[in-house]
Amino acid sequence: MRVLGVDPGLTRCGVGVIDGVPGRALTLVGTDVIRTPPGDDIALRLLALEAGIESWLTEHQPDAVAVERVFSQHNVRTVMGTAQAGAVAILCGARRGLPVALHTPSEVKAAVTGNGRAGKEQVTEMVTRLLRMDNPPRPADSADALALAICHLWRGGAQRRLAAAVAAATVLQAAAARGGER
Repeated sequence: MRVLGVDPGLTRCGVGVIDGVPGRALTLVGTDVIRTPPGDDIALRLLALEAGIESWLTEHQPDAVAVERVFSQHNVRTVMGTAQAGAVAILCGARRGLPVALHTPSEVKAAVTGNGRAGKEQVTEMVTRLLRMDNPPRPADSADALALAICHLWRGGAQRRLAAAVAAATVLQAAAARGGER
């Protein structure tokens, strides 16, 4: 499975692609940061992010997209920009019919390091090890994007199976309820 991880941000949007399956060694396909000038109009910045993400989708043809779920931040302006950038990534994936998953920062940290409160350095170190990279991915936005992709690859299958089980149970409950009405 190939996953594109997106660490959303207006100034620096981390992107990273990995290949792998749970239980096997992961392979780094690529990572980078899409940058937009802080002084540009928001519309132009969002268009630039869209073009950058679309380019990554076209070049790497992922099977799924994992985006960091925007969590509360103290600076409302920052959280709005992050949410807008995340929405662009979600839209790009959805436009292509790809499954798009949102993962919280603590979920990503727990998946990659075993500790949901791990620091950025710990996440970067584990991403470097898991992908057998000679040097840590820089800047941190790249490491975060790769961590999102790893998290999705390792947890996404379990989440899909759980959702399918819940849906099946709901169908069975509804059928049982209809049978009891007769």
